Amino acid sequence: MKRLERWHMFFSIHQMKEKGLRISQIARKLNVSRNTVYKYLSMNPDEFKQFMEGMETRKKKLDPYEQRIIQWLREYPDLSAAQIWDWLKEHHPDIEVGESTVRSYVRMMRKMYGIPKRVQQRQYEAIPDPPMGEQMQVDFGETKMKNLQGNLVKCWFMTFVLSHSRQKFVHWQDRPFVTKDVIDAHELAFAYYGGMTKEIVYDQDHLLLVSENYGNLILTHEFAVYVRHRGFHVHMCRKQDPESKGRIENVVKYVKRNFARHRIFISVDKLNEDCLAWLDRTGNALIHHTTKKIPAEVFALEKQHLRPVPEKMQTPSTSITRTVRKDNTIWYEGSRYSVPLGTYDGTSKEVGIRVNESTLQIHDVDTGEIIAEHERSQRRGQLIQNTNHRRDRQKGIAAYFESVRRQFPDPDLASSYLEEIRRLHPRYTRDQLQLIQKTLDQAFQESVDQALRYCVANRLYRAVDFADAVNHFSNSCEKTSSDRSHVTQLSGVDPAKWKAKPQIRDVEIYRRILRGG
Repeated sequence: MKRLERWHMFFSIHQMKEKGLRISQIARKLNVSRNTVYKYLSMNPDEFKQFMEGMETRKKKLDPYEQRIIQWLREYPDLSAAQIWDWLKEHHPDIEVGESTVRSYVRMMRKMYGIPKRVQQRQYEAIPDPPMGEQMQVDFGETKMKNLQGNLVKCWFMTFVLSHSRQKFVHWQDRPFVTKDVIDAHELAFAYYGGMTKEIVYDQDHLLLVSENYGNLILTHEFAVYVRHRGFHVHMCRKQDPESKGRIENVVKYVKRNFARHRIFISVDKLNEDCLAWLDRTGNALIHHTTKKIPAEVFALEKQHLRPVPEKMQTPSTSITRTVRKDNTIWYEGSRYSVPLGTYDGTSKEVGIRVNESTLQIHDVDTGEIIAEHERSQRRGQLIQNTNHRRDRQKGIAAYFESVRRQFPDPDLASSYLEEIRRLHPRYTRDQLQLIQKTLDQAFQESVDQALRYCVANRLYRAVDFADAVNHFSNSCEKTSSDRSHVTQLSGVDPAKWKAKPQIRDVEIYRRILRGG
């Protein structure tokens, strides 16, 4: 604030106080804090003069860092004050300064040293209007109005505009739109226009689109059925790029500022009735600033090029679809709601939702079978989970424990052994049982029984010890079997031959043979 402006504020505060205004009233009228009003009232003109002189000569908290800040600004002219504040805290951890102080100081440095902030501006290109009956753009909006009691009421609306004639249509609701409402609004718009265009342009709204999928759009189940039935082409804008459909963005602002602002809300039906009258009176009746034509007059020609809509489509009873996440939950109004384990199947599986004031019901979109029901959360960021949707870990461990126990030759001994393992390794019980199960599948019963008794006798209560013991006894059994396999048993031979003795020669005979005799 400049010097003269401060003096003007000083005298204004004193004059208002003399007129009997309260501190809060003065603060509101001058748009300053009450502390500032108190401070200025506590000073006379001479004291305020000294205060002003002190402000001009006093040292600023960021003066020691001035050269560094100037260096950053000259090197990166687009740097924000918030980022400079972060860099100061990073390079000088002991600094104690608020963001507003940094913002004011950076603004002063830019002005003093002539370093304007660079703003990257998007380059726009004028696009010719599409042919008549070719394209329609659609978007959503919301605003607040006061009702007869003076309370604020939030209302939602959906806007349509023909890209060639700029003929508009608006549909209002007193609740957020769901997919069924979107389809109903399309039907109302088609009836209003007396037909539909070949292509309709949308934002990537979750009511319409599941995934952009590299250009192969995956629409929500209900909307995809509707698009196939009506046969129009869907054009989805890029993410976070609303300016690519500027015609409808301007319509949303026009509806908010020209029709809805300061309007008293009575009912949704009354609002829609008044809005149609406004479209006839103003929205479609005044000269468009870009085309320099009246939309209603151009529409009279474009209407002949619209595709006919023979019958009104009966919208499905289901109203919302959501994609099941891999943790078997869905998102709705900022909170997560559980579905039974196994609902997620690794694909973009969708489920339907029916919502009323207090409950949320989740059902299969194909069969209509209800798979979950929850109380609606009044807060965002909550996890609403039914107890039967959680994995019963104790029940699973108990069943697994019993299954492994029965595979031992001595189940009673195995029971005490496995119980001790569970006591010693409660966190890894399932892992221990898995290794034991794998060992049992690959070993003989004899080796398993020997290993179990050996582990119990030596107090080896680990799955790896049991596996090693089984491996040891299995190897011992194989070696014994291998030694026995070299002995050929006599079978099918005359038992009298078992008593036959071989001829025994004198050693001298072999000596003569070796001497060559």
